[in-house]
Amino acid sequence: MVRPSRRREMARHSVREYGISIRLACVAFSISRTCYRYQPTLSDENAEIADWLIRLTDHQRNWGFGLCFLYLRNVKGFRWNHKRVYRIYRELELNLRIKPRKRLKRDAPEKLAVPTASNQSWSMDFMHDQLSDGRSFRLFNVIDDYNREGLGIEVDLSLPSARVIRSLEQIIEWRGKPAAIRCDNGPEYISGALIKWAAKRKIRLDYIQPGKPQQNAYVERYNRTVRYDWLNQHLFESIAHAQDAATRWLWTYNHERPNMALGGITPMQKLSMAA
Repeated sequence: MVRPSRRREMARHSVREYGISIRLACVAFSISRTCYRYQPTLSDENAEIADWLIRLTDHQRNWGFGLCFLYLRNVKGFRWNHKRVYRIYRELELNLRIKPRKRLKRDAPEKLAVPTASNQSWSMDFMHDQLSDGRSFRLFNVIDDYNREGLGIEVDLSLPSARVIRSLEQIIEWRGKPAAIRCDNGPEYISGALIKWAAKRKIRLDYIQPGKPQQNAYVERYNRTVRYDWLNQHLFESIAHAQDAATRWLWTYNHERPNMALGGITPMQKLSMAA
C-alpha cells in the first residue's frame, strides 16, 4: 500500500517531468486535487519533535513509538499530543518491522503474586553471552518484583553460589532485606551454602516448578529487555568492559526507560510514588 504523501510526490513528478495535466495525474495516482495541492506546514516545535525522535531511535535502536512517546511524556515532561508525535514518527519512517508471532496453545500458568511494596519479593536469574574472543560469560540479574527495578547485574566468567551470596549481600546493604526471593532450580540456587545463608538471613526462597519459567515471569521479562535493549547491541572485549556497560545500562533502565508493565513510567518513578 503506497501512502498518499508518496502518491502525491509521484503525481507532481509526472506533471513536472512529463507535462501531463494535474487532473490526469490525480486520476492516475488515485488522489484528489486537494491532496495534490496540499503543502504541509512545519513549525519549529515539529522540528524539535523530529529531532528528539531521531536521537532517541538512533541511541535506542530497538525502541518503538510507544517507548519513545512515553519517554518524551513521562521522563522529559513534554506535553505533545500522541497523534502529533506519531504523525511525525511515521513521516520520518522510523517504524520498527513487526515480526509475526506464532500462535501457540499453552496451558494457563499459575497467577503470580503481585507485591504491594518494595522488598516484599525479589527475583533472580542467570543469562549467558560471549566476549569478542569467543569466551562465554554469565550475568546474574536481580530485580524487585514490585517496581521491576534492576537491583544489580553481576558479570563474570563464572558465578558460583558464593558469588551469588556476595552479590545479594551487597544489594541488601543499600536496599534492605527482602522477605522472599524467587528463583529457578539451578545448581547455584539449590546449593547448601545459599539455603543456609537464606535461613540465617530469614529470607524465604521460592523455587519455581521445573520446566515452568512463566512462574518466574518478572525476571524472565526483564532478561528479555536486557538481551534486546542492551546485550545484543554491543560486542564486549573483556569482563571489565561488560560490567561497566551493565552498570551504565542499569541506571538508564531504572531512571529513564519507560516500563509498559508500570503504565509507562520508570521503576524509580514507581518507587517515588509509593514513598
